[in-house]
Amino acid sequence: MKKLGCVGLIIIIAVVAIIWGIGKYNNLISLREGVNKAWSNVETQYQRRADLIPNLVNTVKGYASHESETLQAVVEARTKATSVNINVENGEELTEEALQKFQSAQGELNSALGRLIAVAENYPDLKADGLFSDLQSQLEGTENRVNNARNEFNEVARAYNTKRLKFPTNIVANIFGFNNYPYFKADEGSSVAPTVDFSK
Repeated sequence: MKKLGCVGLIIIIAVVAIIWGIGKYNNLISLREGVNKAWSNVETQYQRRADLIPNLVNTVKGYASHESETLQAVVEARTKATSVNINVENGEELTEEALQKFQSAQGELNSALGRLIAVAENYPDLKADGLFSDLQSQLEGTENRVNNARNEFNEVARAYNTKRLKFPTNIVANIFGFNNYPYFKADEGSSVAPTVDFSK
């Protein structure tokens, strides 16, 4: 009779542990899907920016065709940036290394776009062109959207990572291979203030 009671108690404890584990697992799945959705939003905003670039390049080309080196650099940086993707929906891992590669390609495109916009300063007719002005405005708006999407991703990833690392959820996370997500970081050199020299 006592032996039957111990077996019953063990069965109850096992059932409670299984139910508890399922709850923790499902919570981690929900949080991970939130991170994946936030990542999709980041990619969408970067794609929006990439879609604006051909029109911007063509508009600049109409006024400054001899700036071919700058235009070519933008086209090449866009090609590279759009080729570096992390497809989390197909099971690809969003690792620190993958995110750095993605962010590096996007940074190169930012730099090339910055040079292209600077070139426009030398062409008053281009700056006055309504299409160029509209595209530049859309690009600035998209940069704000990119920044917001990156911030949202970082927040959602932080919530997931915190939950994943807390005891006792970390037990379930480790058993089922739930890994931490990396965060977007400021671009290299962004913490250094630019030098302003009015003596020239």
